[in-house]
Amino acid sequence: MPLTKDKKDKVITSNKIHENDTGSVEVQVALLTERINSLSEHFNKHAKDHHSRRGLLKMVGKRRRLLDYLKATGPERYLKLIEKLGLRK
Repeated sequence: MPLTKDKKDKVITSNKIHENDTGSVEVQVALLTERINSLSEHFNKHAKDHHSRRGLLKMVGKRRRLLDYLKATGPERYLKLIEKLGLRK
């Protein structure tokens, strides 16, 4: 299920760095985390949906690459973000 505009705006406002921020690493990771969580709930009901599972794995990989980039460029921002989103290191 895609994110609604209201939910997406809420995620962006809670993770933006400055006033007009919509595409920083923190915002991208937060949006991917929301989509991953909603897809994970989808798989509880539809366990054999392998086509959507591929999309989930691609999103997880993209989030991992973005987090690796953030860890290399701003370790304190990385730690703050994974703490906020409740992700494992």
